[in-house]
Amino acid sequence: MTPNPTTHNANGGNKNLPKRKTLLQMAFLLLLVIGTIWIIRTQNDTPYQEDSGEIFGTFYHITYQSGRDLQPEIEAELRKVDASLSPFNPKSIISAVNRNENVKVNDMFAQVFLLAERISHETDGAFDITVAPLVNAWGFGTDGRKPPSKATVDSLRRLVGYQHVSLNNEQISKANPNIKLDCSAIAKGYGADVVARLFKRKGIENFLIEIGGEIVTSGNSEKRLPWKIGVKKPCDDTLDVNQETQSVINVTDKAMATSGNYRNYRYVAGKKYAHTIDPRTGYPVQHSLLSATVLANDCATADAYATAFMVMGVDKAKRLLERHPELMAYFIYAGPKGEMNVWYSPSLKDKVAK
Repeated sequence: MTPNPTTHNANGGNKNLPKRKTLLQMAFLLLLVIGTIWIIRTQNDTPYQEDSGEIFGTFYHITYQSGRDLQPEIEAELRKVDASLSPFNPKSIISAVNRNENVKVNDMFAQVFLLAERISHETDGAFDITVAPLVNAWGFGTDGRKPPSKATVDSLRRLVGYQHVSLNNEQISKANPNIKLDCSAIAKGYGADVVARLFKRKGIENFLIEIGGEIVTSGNSEKRLPWKIGVKKPCDDTLDVNQETQSVINVTDKAMATSGNYRNYRYVAGKKYAHTIDPRTGYPVQHSLLSATVLANDCATADAYATAFMVMGVDKAKRLLERHPELMAYFIYAGPKGEMNVWYSPSLKDKVAK
């Protein structure tokens, strides 16, 4: 009888099984290494696209790693946001709501409205999308009027208050039909989020989206380094000519938005009026905070809180940040002698490069 070449142990086990297992593990590791090298080479060979254009009355600049130009799809997404939230688009949903037309809102409108409602509550009304009548009265909105009288401000304040509007059954209910909504302080950030979601659906991991200064980043830049975003030094510069940088922040997989009064303001009878209106008083804010930059997980949230912090001022904003560790902020403010000071969240320490 010919003996079986396979060696058995005393318990009848096959002594070659451990060797086979080791060989399989080595083969798997080899395939894993080859696959990783292939992925890295593919990523290195895939070019970065750069697209730019106009939307929401401002400009966008988008850089992303992709084998093809996606600008038509990007603009299609941004047009959806414009058709939902732009008060400058007479055919938009928000314009129809402001005209008290019987219109059902879409998912984009509902998402922004509910987020705005939550942040309004968190900030005690410092952020409020019903502020439109006051913004317009001060000449920073669609009407371009002269600064209003005290009587006008007092009258318009009755039309302002996020508590006076609600979303029910896909429709906006108003306590007063003269209430108007203005999502300008959140829509650009939301638009950046919409483009980011488009990229994620397409498997694009490396990108920077900037719409009117509101930014979403993911992965790395073409230099294989984290995205670096400059925070501009505040100065009286309505034309945005001065590009001097105050700091550079290493940002990736985050959203960032900045609000400031140093570029958008008006002089009337020798007095300077900032464009940030406090919804609770009806007047432009008058405090030391010059610029508020907020980092968050999504840009709509960062956009809204940056505006709220400009209304609240440094001290109140710091107290709110203590309750929201998911947020990071970088403030530039004027000292008692007019000197420029900086404060930022402790969690930003390792991200501030300059």
